[in-house]
This record gives sequence, C-alpha cells and structure tokens, in this order.
Amino acid sequence: MPLSQAAGQMEAVTQIGESESSYLLLDKGLQFRITDAVNSMYNFDFEQAERGFQVMRYTYPEHPLPYFLMGLSQWWKITVATENESYDALFLRYMDQTIEKAAKMLEEDPENKEAAFFLAGAYGFQGRLHSERKNWTSATFAGKNALKYLELSRGEEELNPELLLGDALFNYFSVWIPDNYPLLRPVMLLFPKGDQQLGLQQLEEVAENSFYARVEAQYFLFRLYASEEKQPFKALEITTYLHEKYPDNPYFHRFFARQLYAVGRGKEAMEVSLEILKRIEAGWTGYEANSGRYASFFAAQYFDRMGQEELARKHYLETVAFGDELNSQESGYYLFALLQLGKLAINQGDGAEARRFLDAVKANAKRRHPAHKEARILLKENKL
Repeated sequence: MPLSQAAGQMEAVTQIGESESSYLLLDKGLQFRITDAVNSMYNFDFEQAERGFQVMRYTYPEHPLPYFLMGLSQWWKITVATENESYDALFLRYMDQTIEKAAKMLEEDPENKEAAFFLAGAYGFQGRLHSERKNWTSATFAGKNALKYLELSRGEEELNPELLLGDALFNYFSVWIPDNYPLLRPVMLLFPKGDQQLGLQQLEEVAENSFYARVEAQYFLFRLYASEEKQPFKALEITTYLHEKYPDNPYFHRFFARQLYAVGRGKEAMEVSLEILKRIEAGWTGYEANSGRYASFFAAQYFDRMGQEELARKHYLETVAFGDELNSQESGYYLFALLQLGKLAINQGDGAEARRFLDAVKANAKRRHPAHKEARILLKENKL
C-alpha cells in the first residue's frame, strides 16, 4: 500500500478516537492501529515498526508521539549491545525532536499534561543513554528536566498508567543510586528521597495497565527482581512471558536463558542457549557477541555437569572468543570459562594447556577475584 494511501486511511479512522479524548496518548483507536508496529519494534522487526511510526509522523507531524516512538526504536537497537554507539546520534535526534514538539504544545497550553509527559519521557531516555555513556553532567541535566516535567504531568487520572513509569523509576532509583554510586550522592541531594517498595508497586501497575509503557516497565521489573531484589523466580516469570510474546527479541531471549540458569533449570537453559548460538551464526538481527557470551557459557556449564567434556570445552572456548570480541576479559563469564578450561585440561592430563588457561585467569582477574584465587590453588596443587 502506498504511504499516502495508508496515511489517508489512518487519518480517516483517527476521527473516531479523537472525539473520546483530547490526548493522542489516550486514543484507543490509535492504540489499536499501532499495536502491530509497537509489537514489531519489541520483536526486533525495526523496518516494519518504523514504517508504521513514519505513517504516524505523516499523519501527526506536530505531535511528539511518532518522534518518541522512532527514538524508542533506536533505543532498543542500543539496548541489545550497549557498547555499539552507532545509533546514539539518531536516538538523541529523535528525542530532541520529541522535546521540541512537546515544548511547543506546552507553550500553547501550559496545562497540557500530555506534553509534559513527553518532555519527561524524552529527557528520561536521554538521561539513560548519557548514564550508560558515563556522561554524568548531561545525565544530571536530563534527569533534572525529566523530574521537572514529571511533576507537571501529574494530576491527570486518565494518563496515570503511562505517567507512573517515571514516578516508579524515580522512587526506586533515587534510593538505589546513592547506595550503589557514592560519587553521585551529592547530585541526588538535589532531588527528594524516593520509596523503593512504592516504586516496585508502581512498576507492577504500569506493567499491568499501560499501553505505551508496559514493556518498558516489565524490562525494569525483571532486571530488578533478578539482581537487586533477589527474586529470580519472579524475574523468570516475566522473562518467560516476554520471550513468548517477542520470540525474536535477542535481549529477552538472552535473559530468559539467564533466568533459567539462575533457578537451576540447566537443561532448558542449555537448549535455549543453543538456539541463541544458532541465531548468532545465522546473522539474526540483534544476535551478537553479548548474547553469545551468555549462551555459550550456560551451554558449557550444562555439558560440563553432564560429563560431556568435549562439548563443554567447545562452548567454554566460544565464551572466551565472544569475550575477546567484546574486550570484556574481566567479566565473570570470561574468567570462569578460562578456569573451567584449565580444569578440563588437568582432567585430560594436559599440563601445558592447563597452565596456559590458568595463567590467563591470573592475567585478567584482580587478585581478590575468586577465579584468581582458585587458579592459584590449581596451579600449586598440580605443580604446574
């Protein structure tokens, strides 16, 4: 279908939803029509997703929503491999355009809660990228603006499910950041203190009731349950749903395997991991060394426990190769893969190879690291 024809159809049907609410965010007809595009984005079919968002931009050229969604599409390209900065500029440009359009709406109507929502969201995402890149000054500026517009966007009950994401993240991370990043404590003194448990409750509410923010809330929930909250089964429940809903999303696929491994479901973790490795080899979108590093280690661990030493060795070597590709030689997966390769070499009576792997552990790990300590013990006990 030609772009102009698709846009014309979209514009005609939009009249139905516009009578229900003055806010485009609350237009149920639009939500229904762009569900496929949003689902395509989270399923890593970016071409299909961005085609739908571009039609929206043609239909609503002065509204921030299509620019925000185009920016979100770039964000997911970044998320799967954060060391790749090639999408940064385009992501920031779309978020700047979102800010420009929303600021104009707010200037025309200072009570426009929807405009404030987009300003809070765009600045919030910019802050996330700047934090990832350790651009702390830019991250602080973006964060302060996100909080300012978050305050302005409150008070509209209908928008609450969407707005709560920012509120939830603030409540949780305003407590978490000072505890985990002492250097940022002076910065956080500028902001009011949050409530972590309230933040979790709000994330759950967004995950249940929001349209645009649902998956983003689920993303934060499974990350928090897996690490900070020490609730791996809750994290597995969410990652299972996300992988089933978006089976071609490599980030969700990777964390599904990780949570299976974390709760001791090793055989399933191995099977999921082998599928990830096949997709990397086949060149699927978003499947790269980071996913491979996880998957190869989980597969190796299973075969190691089953006594299948050759398969274990193969996948530990893959873990090391992916780690070298990512230049992440200090990561736990890399170090413990080397350590296990050393143990396998000892089992096979190959002292020279064992020493090579164990020396590599010592060369890449800090002395206090448990892998470094175990490597020293193995070298000494086996007189290598």
